[in-house]
Amino acid sequence: MASHIRLVPLPGSARTPLPDAHVVGPTALDERLEVTVRVRPRSSLQALATSKTMTAHLPRERQYMSRDDYAARHGADPQDLDAVAAFAKRHGLTVVESSSARRSLVLSGTVAALSNAFGVVLEHYEHPHGSYRGRTGVVHVPAYLAPIVEGVFGLDDRPQCQPHFQRCKTPAALQTQTGNGVFTPPQLAQVYHFPTGLAGQGQCLALIELGGGYRQADLHAYFTALGLPVPAVQMVLVDHAHNRPTTSDGPDSEVMLDIEVAAAIAPQARIVVYFAPNTEQGLLDAITKAIHDTVYQPSIISISWGAPESQWTPQALQQIDQAFQAAAALGVTVCCASGDNGSGDGAHDGQAHVDFPASSPWALGCGGTRLDARGATVTREVVWNDSPDSATGGGVSDVFPLPQWQQGAQVPPSVNASGHRGRGVPDVAGDADPATGYRVRVDGQDYVIGGTSAVAPLWAGLIALLNQHLGQPVGYLNPLLYEALASQNVCRAITTGSNGAYAARPGWDACTGWGVPDGTKLLQALSR
Repeated sequence: MASHIRLVPLPGSARTPLPDAHVVGPTALDERLEVTVRVRPRSSLQALATSKTMTAHLPRERQYMSRDDYAARHGADPQDLDAVAAFAKRHGLTVVESSSARRSLVLSGTVAALSNAFGVVLEHYEHPHGSYRGRTGVVHVPAYLAPIVEGVFGLDDRPQCQPHFQRCKTPAALQTQTGNGVFTPPQLAQVYHFPTGLAGQGQCLALIELGGGYRQADLHAYFTALGLPVPAVQMVLVDHAHNRPTTSDGPDSEVMLDIEVAAAIAPQARIVVYFAPNTEQGLLDAITKAIHDTVYQPSIISISWGAPESQWTPQALQQIDQAFQAAAALGVTVCCASGDNGSGDGAHDGQAHVDFPASSPWALGCGGTRLDARGATVTREVVWNDSPDSATGGGVSDVFPLPQWQQGAQVPPSVNASGHRGRGVPDVAGDADPATGYRVRVDGQDYVIGGTSAVAPLWAGLIALLNQHLGQPVGYLNPLLYEALASQNVCRAITTGSNGAYAARPGWDACTGWGVPDGTKLLQALSR
């Protein structure tokens, strides 16, 4: 009977093979997969955009929704979930998980059953950087589900994101001896005037990781050397991912950088790592799991992974952006690295690109600088740009329109031929040049690591301190930065340098946003 149901294309789901990839054969029909189906909210999200939690109101004037209240008002309608579950049953698929808050169902089945259900052909591809299961063209859904289903993820498992860290080529030991280019997170907290006497008590900081892992022995050695308490890191495993340390050349450096920076800035905050596969499905599921986590209830999320907007399906851009909007309604701040490959973002097609998810208007995009300091005194700080593939990301979105709160920031049109006037990236910045990087410990060795990967957890740690002092989450910081706080000098502008296509200037720019934080001034301004 299922074969007679009319299938229609799912908008925004089209895929093409990765460049230089070629088909090596079909996927085995009896192989079992899990896919995530995202459904529409039960009520429009439009009204949220004009609420006090989304506009330039100070934290004391905001009243955030509880997770239960959000699920009841804006989660999935149970009838929609039931309709998808019935569709799954007709096709021999099993509902592994169903969540109204996350607006998603996880369906399990064979390649044969899933291919029939969604009208796709799955094949194995070889690529210079590895193999993946992929598809071309669009995903299909039954016509009667077309108004309900907004995205289907997991049929294609190509690697989606890059971690945004870079290792300094000079050995850490040599840098320590010379005194150049080595900062611990507490030293950067002094340079950037983070408020003292706060440690993030009562806050939960979520880290999204798409590979690698951490070793407790490294955390013990690192924090003991800093004279700080060793964090009791918790983990949440998403889509069958694991805490799986490999080598320091891989994503372990990303995982350890994120944990060590965040926990050194906010040593009393709870650190929870959400491990997920490096796919569109994995990132989306990890983000929604963290946002709607009723056990740990994060107040800040840090994401140091991303890719150019052009490398995402429109359905993924839309659904992750909507998830960040949910975070704002709940008072959760999302900090995202803006990329480490300059204004081209590593696309190498001659065009300017910005990195997603940092380009979402609901994310705090974090760019990078090169910092020279003597003690807590800055001697020079400029835009980080060592080469096209070692420079802060930033620019103008080709996907997201210019937000209302950014209209006074003089965001330039895109340098691309389209001249699109879109969301400007980043919003803020911090030290990121690996030549003036962060001392971290990975897989039993000390390294100096930079990249905008370090800036996202740096800002996340700062926000944990602010939340503690305010007694209420800062939440969606972007409108405040561009409107109510724009004249309060809460950031120090970086006015020298470029990231390729865009140059630094006073005020906001597409290299370092408003600049680097003055944590004490930011706290004072938010406390008014």
